[in-house]
Amino acid sequence: MTDLVAALPLPPVALVLLIPALAIPVLAVISNYRLGAGLNVLASGLTLAAGLMLLVAPRVRGDFLIVDDFNIFLVVLTAFVGFSTSVYSASYIGHELDIGRLTPVFLRFYHAMYQAMMGAMNLALVSNNIGLMWVGLEVATLATVMMVGLYRTPEAIEAAWKYFILGSVGIGLAFFGTILIYMVSSSVIGGGVPAMAWDQILVNAAKLEPRLLSLAFVFLLVGYGTKVGLAPFHAWLPDAHAEGPTPISAVLSGLLLNVALYALLRFKMVLAGNAGAIDVGAIMMTLGLVSVLFAALMLYRRRDIKRLFAYSSIEHMGIATFAFGIGGPLANFAGLLHMSMHSLVKSAIFFAVGHIAQAKGTQRLADLGGLSATHPMLAVGFALGVVAIVGLPPFGVFTSEFLLISIAFTHQPILTVILVVGLLVALGALLLRLQQVVFGEPRGKADPVEASYVPLFVHLALALVAGLWLPEALVRWFRSVASLLG
Repeated sequence: MTDLVAALPLPPVALVLLIPALAIPVLAVISNYRLGAGLNVLASGLTLAAGLMLLVAPRVRGDFLIVDDFNIFLVVLTAFVGFSTSVYSASYIGHELDIGRLTPVFLRFYHAMYQAMMGAMNLALVSNNIGLMWVGLEVATLATVMMVGLYRTPEAIEAAWKYFILGSVGIGLAFFGTILIYMVSSSVIGGGVPAMAWDQILVNAAKLEPRLLSLAFVFLLVGYGTKVGLAPFHAWLPDAHAEGPTPISAVLSGLLLNVALYALLRFKMVLAGNAGAIDVGAIMMTLGLVSVLFAALMLYRRRDIKRLFAYSSIEHMGIATFAFGIGGPLANFAGLLHMSMHSLVKSAIFFAVGHIAQAKGTQRLADLGGLSATHPMLAVGFALGVVAIVGLPPFGVFTSEFLLISIAFTHQPILTVILVVGLLVALGALLLRLQQVVFGEPRGKADPVEASYVPLFVHLALALVAGLWLPEALVRWFRSVASLLG
């Protein structure tokens, strides 16, 4: 592959950004759904290929772009889930067209915005410039806002507006925090582009004025924390998941939340290098625990299956945030593994949920019983996804949670007990809903499933393998990044 990378006309990092950018105008003018869906899959597949080439390509470190140990695997993970979701989306959205929920015009818009979202997330991940990182997350937010309202129902429009308003407030606060970071860094590094380069800011972290740096992180935490979906900044997330197309719910939970947390961790590394700055770890542990407990309790009150797993996403991002708040090589390792496993498993669950909603014609939990009798293969996939996401062995989520709890007991025993209580409460809620959906007398419609099962079971298989065995190269990457995070 090294020879192939050397023969490319552009470096892989440029292709990761350029392929989605070129796909947007092409997809926007293609009226044929099958051709548009095929090109969407092709563009996502080419982006994944470029992402894989990053693994063997020389590292990049410039004023605007950076490819290092921290972001390289997240780029690959984002490209992989984006590709598998595009495969799932091709047949799922086709069914929505057949039943009249969407029109060909909206589908052109959908495919173009899908590539805009993927390109913007990749931009945020590979940006060395903190302003460019903010732009990437802002564009990703706007693209997903427009797709959340795609069905044009009153509920979808309301969810899109709520997402837009709260997301804009959050991203506005993050923008102000970014300005403060530039102000404090420019006094040491000098004005201009170098003062916005993350690697330069990190090298000079110990020289930065700690009070202004701490104030900046507060704004960044609230701003990007809104995008992560941490309680109490989460209000947009359940509505956006429930009312948007299911492939977008999969990408929101599996990818966009990760990208926002990644941005926070970049700034956390800067504050960790400044002895006079606030204790970022304590704040992140608190927000993580609040998110886990709040989401675990709210799971019992959900009546919509997509809202149910939206709150599950809040819980799991809280777990990852708690891990990074503890810090240290093992806790950071657990946090990185949990982010990865959550991306795979939660996107798989939303694939299953999309199948269920199309087969049953509803998202209401009360109308989804007896799945094992009407759709046995789908019932198996959904059950495996729920078993994986609640942290039962042998899936990868169990590995990350077990590692986190083991190391957390040595540092924060009381907080760890609270965390375990939250995990057990969430486990009870999701297993209760699993029993309600899979077993019992069949209820509602039982239409055939149109979309492909392949992405669902590929994701679950990868999560299963990760729970049993992690490749040495992946372990080395986790260890390397865990040590960088401090």
